[in-house]
Amino acid sequence: MPLIDLPRALEEYFAFAETEPTRRGRRFSITLPFHNGERLERLQWWYHISPAHERMFEGHGIEIYRARAIERFARHIERWLEITGQRLHGNDPIPRISLHRPGATAPVVESAPAIPAEIVPWPVEKMAG
Repeated sequence: MPLIDLPRALEEYFAFAETEPTRRGRRFSITLPFHNGERLERLQWWYHISPAHERMFEGHGIEIYRARAIERFARHIERWLEITGQRLHGNDPIPRISLHRPGATAPVVESAPAIPAEIVPWPVEKMAG
C-alpha cells in the first residue's frame, strides 16, 4: 500500500498564502491540511523571495521559486510519512492520515556494547578541571 493514496496529485491539496510584502521581499506559505482521527491538523512550508530573486528568470522568479518550494514540500511530506510510518489517504477534500505498517515487525533495538572488563575507569582526581 503506498504512503500517499489520494485520487488527485498531492499538490492539489495544498493551500497557498502570502504575508504582507516588505523591503526585504515576500514570504509565502504552503499548507497541507489533514485529518488525524477527529482532529484537523496541518503541515506547513514557508519560503522567502527577495526582490532580486523576484526579478530573476526574466521576471518569472516567483513562479520558479514557488515550483521549487512545492517540490521540496512534497518530498518533505513523503519522507515524513516514511519515517513516521504513516500514510495519507481518502477521497474527501481534506485527506486523512493513519498508521501504515504492512507486515511490520517490532523494530530492531541494538543494545549498547558491553564495556570489556580490562578497561579501567579513569580516577576522578586525575580529570582536568
